[in-house]
Amino acid sequence: MNAYFQLVADGNSTAIRLVPPTDGGEKLNIAELTEYLHLKKVEIADLKMLYQVASNYDKEVIVPLCAKPCFPQQEMLSVRVSEDRMEVIGRFYPPSSNGAAYDKKDDIISDLKFNKIVYGYDEAAMEQYLQKRNYCADIVLARGTAPIHGTDASIEYFFNTDLSTRPTRNEDGSVDFFHLNTINHCKTGDLLARLTREVPGENGTTVYGEIIKPRTIKKLTLKYGNNIEISEDGCEIRSLINGHVCLTENKVFVSDVYEVENVGTATGNIEAEGSVKVNGNVQAGFAIKAKGNVEVKGVVEGATIEADGDIIIARGMNGMGKGILKAGGRVILKFAENATIVSGAYIESESIIHSTVSARNYVLVDGRKGFIAGGIVRATEKISCKTLGSPMGADTIVEVGVDPESKLRYQQLQKELMESQKKLGQIQPILVNLTTKLKQGEKFTPDQLKYVKSLAAANQQLSEMIEKDRGELEVLEKAMSSEGQACVCVSEEAYAGTKVAIGDGSLVLKNSVKFCRFIKDRGDIKITAY
Repeated sequence: MNAYFQLVADGNSTAIRLVPPTDGGEKLNIAELTEYLHLKKVEIADLKMLYQVASNYDKEVIVPLCAKPCFPQQEMLSVRVSEDRMEVIGRFYPPSSNGAAYDKKDDIISDLKFNKIVYGYDEAAMEQYLQKRNYCADIVLARGTAPIHGTDASIEYFFNTDLSTRPTRNEDGSVDFFHLNTINHCKTGDLLARLTREVPGENGTTVYGEIIKPRTIKKLTLKYGNNIEISEDGCEIRSLINGHVCLTENKVFVSDVYEVENVGTATGNIEAEGSVKVNGNVQAGFAIKAKGNVEVKGVVEGATIEADGDIIIARGMNGMGKGILKAGGRVILKFAENATIVSGAYIESESIIHSTVSARNYVLVDGRKGFIAGGIVRATEKISCKTLGSPMGADTIVEVGVDPESKLRYQQLQKELMESQKKLGQIQPILVNLTTKLKQGEKFTPDQLKYVKSLAAANQQLSEMIEKDRGELEVLEKAMSSEGQACVCVSEEAYAGTKVAIGDGSLVLKNSVKFCRFIKDRGDIKITAY
């Protein structure tokens, strides 16, 4: 048992009984003793003598304190709540020689409720204490219940959903645009996707009875179009036809491929729920719109092709200044000339001439030619080619990286976050100090209580603001990191007059450079070795 102390009152004076530890218990904490006497407002006539005796005694001793009698002091419980409000540590102090002791565990519970502790009582620990009064010792009297976090729903797809699949290359380095094999074929009855449902979590509770909610779980449902059946439990989908399957905006589509020889006067414009396959050419002025992929074996002239999936043109496009390709996925074509191309994934070609090109991920111009000459080519991550610009001085602009507005918002958020954290650092110590005094029973005026409430409200508001700003900052940091990694790679030669932009910085080449890589370093665009 730990060492402890007890007030002794004989009606005329007050003394303190000091009991030494037994069986390896802790020695007396003198600070704890003086704090207790201060709390009970007991005068100490000779503090120095009390310190000397309390610092070195090995058997029970009674030390006189003052010549005044003290009021009867009942057995006392001091509580300390962990920062996460999930555990209550109690320390008991014996009653004075003329005071009353705890009689049953309900007396202890009553004191805990007075301290607003209403949940998770360890009644066994209380009973054990009442049987063996171990004073001045930490005892866990209550524990909260931690929340049980659930698991997110997930969907497993049984076909290729990877948009990064690239075409094969021939031995001579050229791209094989005739055998791309990019369509996912399916048969009647094929399992397309399986949903594993979410598992909900369970609330936790602090010792103050506050509910702690588990993290928000992600719920999903299987989204699908025509020609698909779903199981009774809603967890599996299967194909009803022989055709092809694709995933567009998290929705599964199965359709027969609409196949024609050429698109022109004989067919008119084409609009399909699934994919479109053109074995020949697409004439100028016509349009194809598909919810799946569009594959053209021949040439596209000044036409418009829109696809929620990929656009693949085996022989290329001469847009004649009015041709447009717009894909939710990849765009793969042999060449692009005088065309406008927009891709939700990446663009790959052997040459791009006088075109306006934009890709969410990257633009790769490779193969035997591999040149970008004239026009504007944009990508978030990377632009790669063999030759950039032309010796004839065609206006050529390539741009990679994030926009300036994202960077400005990032800097603004950093400043706001720093100011909020500074304010929070000023408020929290004051709030903790005042809350501790309240728990110890110190009386506050109405104005002081109002001040404590205002501090608590400000603390919560700042904490929520910091959490929100950190979330937005994390999103922007990913964008900023992509700018930092964005680059333009030229494996052979970049000609003078070409403009290279990365984020909010730009560089116009005064001289031609070879085997180079353009990157952004400390705000400046630099040319490094390829």
